[in-house]
Amino acid sequence: MQRVISTHLFVKHRLTTVWLERVWDAGFPAVEIFCARQHIDYRDKSQITELGHWFRDSELKVHSLHAPMYNDDVWGRSGPQAVIDITETAKGKRIAVVDEIKRAIEIADVVPFRYLIQHLGVTGEEFDERRLESAFSSLDELKVFAGQRGVEVLLENTPNELSSGERLNYFLSQTHLNLHYCFDVGHAHMARGIEAEFEEMKERIRSTHIHDNDGEEDQHLFPEEGTIDWRNTMRLLGSRRDQYPLLLELREQPDHEHPIEQARQAMEELTKHL
Repeated sequence: MQRVISTHLFVKHRLTTVWLERVWDAGFPAVEIFCARQHIDYRDKSQITELGHWFRDSELKVHSLHAPMYNDDVWGRSGPQAVIDITETAKGKRIAVVDEIKRAIEIADVVPFRYLIQHLGVTGEEFDERRLESAFSSLDELKVFAGQRGVEVLLENTPNELSSGERLNYFLSQTHLNLHYCFDVGHAHMARGIEAEFEEMKERIRSTHIHDNDGEEDQHLFPEEGTIDWRNTMRLLGSRRDQYPLLLELREQPDHEHPIEQARQAMEELTKHL
């Protein structure tokens, strides 16, 4: 299975070629770029151009781009207007949200990538048919815009009442959008359980997010630092090994002096269970 790492691990830092070289040196052949404006500012042409030049000369590939969750550079702390939610029911706000995600997708014009990872609603979102209608309108537009750039939109299971595996299947059955999934192991652990969520989603999984937690909070810990049964989890993931990569989506921890190298070591340990 291909091994990929998300730049979420160093998302607090501006994404530069130095970080990407460290990823390549650690033996990862591909990355997922986490779209946060303090990290990669999709409106900053100079940063995107610099990365584009580097990737053209590098063997490191961009597997996917994680859609932005906020339009500011302080993780949404500038206020509720910074939240990017494709289920927004107010038409004017929804249009603005879609336009913001389009700006991120345009990175593909300079730095090609295969998948856009998209949340359906925000953390803690309650189930609401009106929000699903808004999500359909958003995704119908984003699917076309992304497709014109060779990008496929993947929906991620997230900790809310709109996007469990069961609810994602319901959404697709109602909208006939025919999208695929990014299976987030940590989020599944916080929901009905990894095995139950995997069974719901497995036919449509095209990418993964691998991280650990205590079953309650979305901590993005390194594997074995939380309560996930990794032996069983890797058995499940390995049952469809040709369908998706193993993609680490970790959070930088103060006691991790060399986080990318430690991520490599974590991946080595995980793959022993395959």
